[in-house]
Amino acid sequence: MSTILGIDPGLRVTGYGVIYQEKQNFQYTTSGAIRTTKQDLDLAVRIKIIVDGITEVIDKFKPSVVAIEKVFVNTNPQSTLLLGQARGAAIAAIVAKEINIYEYTALQIKKSVVGNGHADKIQVQTMVQRLLKLPSLPGPDSADALACAICHANISDSLGRLGVGNRMKSGRII
Repeated sequence: MSTILGIDPGLRVTGYGVIYQEKQNFQYTTSGAIRTTKQDLDLAVRIKIIVDGITEVIDKFKPSVVAIEKVFVNTNPQSTLLLGQARGAAIAAIVAKEINIYEYTALQIKKSVVGNGHADKIQVQTMVQRLLKLPSLPGPDSADALACAICHANISDSLGRLGVGNRMKSGRII
């Protein structure tokens, strides 16, 4: 049994979701978003908001492991760079708390949760709602973070049954 924090990094909105896993059962704990869009903030202030927000979630829910979405390279290099900085801020907060981090691509997450690596946002939201038995659709950023946590639970559970779960680092077998 473990508490898993999933993170969907973003410079404007960083989604988070916490689930409790016992064997193959998931239980929703909380989810939300850390927003840096309230005003025209500079990059340093946004990064501090992300670090402080992730630290607060960790302190409150005490996850045993964190799953975070990997940065993808999109057509706009500036957007990719900014996303990487937001992701780095989240990772810094996690590392400061000495919690193991596992990384998954959007394709891995969608395939694990929806069964289709090219699923759209509403499909992810719908499957997260069903898997966690939520009364309504979670917001898109929360849903992506919860999907990341579910992905880790699915993958780590499968690897555990194969006897290799404790050898997983950064989303890869070593």
